[in-house]
Amino acid sequence: MPTDTDVVIVGGGLAGLAAARRLHRAGVPWRLVEAADRLGGRVATDEVDGYLLDRGFQVLNTAYPRLAGLVDLGALDLGRFTSGVLVRRGDRLDRLVNPLRDPAGAPGTLTAGVGSLVDRLRFAALATGCATLPVGRLLNAPETTTETALRRAGLSAAFIEELLRPFLSGVVLDRELATSSHVLAVLLRAFVRGRIGLPARGMAALPAAVAGPLPAELIDLDSPVAEVAPGRVRTPAGDITCRAVVVAVDPPAAATLLPRLQRVRMHSYTTYYHSTDTPPLAEPILLLDGERRELVANTVVVSNAAPTYAPAGRHLVATSVVGPQPPPEPLIRRELDRLYGRSTADWTHLTTVSVPEALPAAPPPQGRLRKPVALGEGLFVAGDHRDSPSIQGALASGWRAAGAVLAELRRTGAM
Repeated sequence: MPTDTDVVIVGGGLAGLAAARRLHRAGVPWRLVEAADRLGGRVATDEVDGYLLDRGFQVLNTAYPRLAGLVDLGALDLGRFTSGVLVRRGDRLDRLVNPLRDPAGAPGTLTAGVGSLVDRLRFAALATGCATLPVGRLLNAPETTTETALRRAGLSAAFIEELLRPFLSGVVLDRELATSSHVLAVLLRAFVRGRIGLPARGMAALPAAVAGPLPAELIDLDSPVAEVAPGRVRTPAGDITCRAVVVAVDPPAAATLLPRLQRVRMHSYTTYYHSTDTPPLAEPILLLDGERRELVANTVVVSNAAPTYAPAGRHLVATSVVGPQPPPEPLIRRELDRLYGRSTADWTHLTTVSVPEALPAAPPPQGRLRKPVALGEGLFVAGDHRDSPSIQGALASGWRAAGAVLAELRRTGAM
């Protein structure tokens, strides 16, 4: 029976775009439909009065394997952050860095007051092991929660609470550290092997770069999908017939379109954006709260890393809070006074961005971080809920889903 196209991709986020790139490279006819008026999904940037405000503070890690072949990192003109953190504890501000990236900072890291020297050496051994061992070996290791894995590595409660809980909660949006230890392993691997940074034109430049080689006429924006069935996708403009469907929308929407999928709990967070004439820090480095107050996950002078994020003569500060209930901005400002050790009374509150469904929860068991993408009857699924909860997970799952589609088309003689 004739069809409109071979493959319909539902969703124009990173997973859907990665799937389209692989299908396009293979010469397979495809069409992508996206409900929003733009591509990128959860990776978006708004330009407001000369400021670039990502929809929730997020960063790009250069060590993500699936970026290779999809994105020219040089063209993104990344502004890079220091490979390390500052930790506020009372009057102390301790600086801990990756000695491989900042050898001059190694002595200060060894003598920092966070945890003990034994803690720092044990954590260095853990992170180095994650960076150097084969990925397969990391993912074959016994799986537990992140917190249990850190304790089994011999790290003290003080080191976990003052450094690792605030840092990791800002990465996986999970203050309980209930995320799988396999996710922890691949994240530590990326942090040691790569650098984190921001594209000069905002995080939206990432999906734009992935979409760059794709023909615009094969992408339909403002096209919400009402129903997905084998060989058919229903849109406001009518049905699109096909041989395969890749559902690459966010996890809640995917479970609605594909009821056979198990619903995934989502983590949320909020970012508060402030501007100031004078940056509270000169370094592009993440500042953590080591006093166990569990309010601010992290704060950073974004424009120290990427000056294009703020107009000339101004500086942009992003502060992130994990959880579904964003505290009032005046409370956050008081916390910033304490963390930066100076008054923020002259700062301007630009906006507050809440992301209620930012990342899928990934408690154990996650296995090898490769959930099935082929559902049968020509239906496929992609997204960070099928891999690790990260940009890498979204891209990798989309690439993998497209590979499964190609295998199915070959099996049925359609290509």
